[in-house]
Amino acid sequence: MKISFNLEDASQVMIGAFALAVPISFSEEAWRLGETLPLTNLLLLFLLSVFFLGFFAYESVFQGNIRYRVPVFLFRIGIAYLIAGIVVALVLLALNKFPLLSDPAIALKRLIVISMPASMGAIIVDSFDKE
Repeated sequence: MKISFNLEDASQVMIGAFALAVPISFSEEAWRLGETLPLTNLLLLFLLSVFFLGFFAYESVFQGNIRYRVPVFLFRIGIAYLIAGIVVALVLLALNKFPLLSDPAIALKRLIVISMPASMGAIIVDSFDKE
């Protein structure tokens, strides 16, 4: 198990996030969910994303062995979610559905809604080459 996070890892995370972000970002239902979900539900969605990222990374990427690698484990979860969020933001921006300047609340809500599946795709693809 590699402890470092390199360009190969970053590219795997990006490709995994992109694979799930693209079809969902084209969905009007996802856009509307981002507009209509209350803050409590968005927070729950975010927490579920982080929980499942952590659970999958713990069992698959780290094979249940994080005792001496907790910072690396937390970094892996954080970087996977961050990169997935950037990928989602870029896809939504390309579709003109990321109104960051005109309506940042809706932009952030859409980002959270679509980052959930995108982050799972990111961590799954990242785990493919781990021992």
